[in-house]
Amino acid sequence: MNACRFAGTPARPSAVVTVLALVLLTLGAPLTGGAKAAEGPTAKVSQAEAGTGGTVTVTGARWRPRALLTLLICGQNMIGGTNSCANGDGRAVTVGADGTFTKKLPVAEPSKPCPCVIHIATATGEAAAADVAFKVAGHPVAPLPKERSGGERLSVLSARLDGSSGLLTWFGAPPSRRLVVTVGNLGSTPARDPVFEVGTSHGVFAPSWEEQRWRGTLQPGKKTQVKLDVELSAGAHGDYLVSLRYRAKLLVEQPWTVGRPWGVTLFWVLLCVVVAATVFRIGMAVVDKVRPRTSRAVPPPRPSTPPSSGSSASGPAAANGAHPALPWFTPDTAPEAPPHHQISAPSEEIRSTPKGTT
Repeated sequence: MNACRFAGTPARPSAVVTVLALVLLTLGAPLTGGAKAAEGPTAKVSQAEAGTGGTVTVTGARWRPRALLTLLICGQNMIGGTNSCANGDGRAVTVGADGTFTKKLPVAEPSKPCPCVIHIATATGEAAAADVAFKVAGHPVAPLPKERSGGERLSVLSARLDGSSGLLTWFGAPPSRRLVVTVGNLGSTPARDPVFEVGTSHGVFAPSWEEQRWRGTLQPGKKTQVKLDVELSAGAHGDYLVSLRYRAKLLVEQPWTVGRPWGVTLFWVLLCVVVAATVFRIGMAVVDKVRPRTSRAVPPPRPSTPPSSGSSASGPAAANGAHPALPWFTPDTAPEAPPHHQISAPSEEIRSTPKGTT
């Protein structure tokens, strides 16, 4: 079936869009691969071996601009941390605006035998490091020691609680925070996937501990930032204490003040008002249904008698002595009628005349 197109209706640009998408994908593929290859700082040396008293030029790229770096020659591939480095002969350099640096480093014998490396690490700001293999001529070489487990010694350098309470917490939802600590490894072996214990306590009660595993490896002499989640029970409020320990050793304690969930109190107050009003209305409806109905006696209407022609509203009183009806007066405010005077008619002596008398 052929589709007809009305005049003035532009053609659908499906083919154009498809071609443009293919072109962008083709151009973006090498750029993406280059970005992945460029991740992380790099470093290299001018020569792979040098003797004591000489110098070696270290160059680096893709470092954070204006960062301060330290350069050290370390033995045993720096397994024991900076304790195996020639710390007295190290150098510092500032990275340029383009992320590169060049620095000459004097060759010195480290405190541990080789294999040796030149260790480059940031001294301030975000942690970043790189190692370059290097051989110190005339320095003894020994096999690397087997890594021992349990030789790590973790210490907390700083701690804080991040996060805030939301609207749901105001209505009784469980308060939550994130414990952010900077942990350093002061031991001689790396700490791999350490398991921390996070505890929360309220008042005089003992803390309740929860294990949380941090995924990663913390090398000796290094420090890193660890983030652990902390959550309380629903409706919790008051002063709490967040504790962190590693292998039964207390590392840090952080206070936490939780506000009262006033939304719950407001809810119960409104509920009590609504329930009381509902019960009252139901009670009034029941009373209205069960109470007896009393009918009031309505007096019959008074018959209206037309006034006689010989009498008027202001005429003499009725025969029973009642006052004349005055519609605009009430019985207690009606004016008093004048005293009735008995009119005596003149007595006429009726004389009867016998029949037949003239």
